[in-house]
Amino acid sequence: MAFQGLLITEIFHSLQGESTLIGLPFAFVRLTGCNLRCSYCDTTHAFKGGHKMSIAEILSEIQPFGVRHVLVTGGEPLLQRNTPELVRALREAGYLVSIETHGEVGIDRVASDARIIMDIKTPSSGMSRGGFEQNFTYLKKSDEIKFVIASREDFVWACNWVKSGKLPACEILFSPVFPDPGKTYPGVDPVWLAEEILREKIQVRFQLQLHKTLWGPGRQGV
Repeated sequence: MAFQGLLITEIFHSLQGESTLIGLPFAFVRLTGCNLRCSYCDTTHAFKGGHKMSIAEILSEIQPFGVRHVLVTGGEPLLQRNTPELVRALREAGYLVSIETHGEVGIDRVASDARIIMDIKTPSSGMSRGGFEQNFTYLKKSDEIKFVIASREDFVWACNWVKSGKLPACEILFSPVFPDPGKTYPGVDPVWLAEEILREKIQVRFQLQLHKTLWGPGRQGV
C-alpha cells in the first residue's frame, strides 16, 4: 500500500517573514524536494532528505503552536501528490493555509483551499522558464505574486510583467536579494530597489525578509 503521508524537511513555529501576512505567528511545514535549482536559493537543505510523516502526525506537531496560520512551503510543496490532502486537512482543522510555490506545477487542486504565494523566477535565478503562466487562471484576488530581485535585469523584467497587464489582480511583491560576494548573481541594494519602484510608479509592495532582519540569515521564517 502506498504511503499516504508526506516527506517533511522541518516543521517549526516562527513569525511570517514575507507576504502581506508578514509579522503574524505561523506554523511552517517545509516539504522536501524541488525541481529547480535557483542561484539565490536559501533553502537548499530542503532539496533532499527529510522524514516521512502522516497527515495526522503533522497536525499533531503544529497543534501546540497555538496559531491560526500555516504555511506549506519547500522546496516545491506541490511536487508531492498528497499535498492537496494535507491542505484540506489543515482547513478542516480550522487553519488558514498559505502555500508558497514557483508556479510551474499545477495549483488547481489547492487554489480554492489556500492563499497562493507564487514566486515567479526572475532571470538571475537561472530558472526563469515561463511555466507559471499556466496557473494564472487559478489565482484569486487574495493570492500573491512575488518577484525576487537580484539584479537590474530582474527589476526590468519584473516591471515589464507588471506593466504588461497579463498578471492576475493579485498583490504583487518585490523582494531584494542582498549582494553576496562569490555568488553568481550580483544582488541589489534595497534602497536602490525602493527608489526604482517609486521612479517607475508601479503598484507593487516592497518587502524585506523580516525573519532575517530580526534573527540573521540562519533563522527561518518563510
